[in-house]
Amino acid sequence: MVFLGSTLGKKNPTPEKLAPFECGKEPFAIPMGRLAIKFYLTAILFILFDVELVFLYPWAVVYRSLGFLGLTEMGIFLVVLMVGYIYAWRNGALDWN
Repeated sequence: MVFLGSTLGKKNPTPEKLAPFECGKEPFAIPMGRLAIKFYLTAILFILFDVELVFLYPWAVVYRSLGFLGLTEMGIFLVVLMVGYIYAWRNGALDWN
């Protein structure tokens, strides 16, 4: 039904309807351009290291029952994450200049 309504329905394109949406009001300025890549890189790094916590939390809950093998596996996981963090740091991904 939604598909039929959007394809067969009455269309009345006006300049206001075709303009980019900006809080329901008419745009008052021309867009400044593209967003700097440092914002995307910061977001990707945040998501990467935030997902780490999703894997770290269940391990912390059952830490005592896992024993030495569980500790070793989590140690390897954390070492891999630290290598990635150091790699990003040395390549300047964390610099905000």
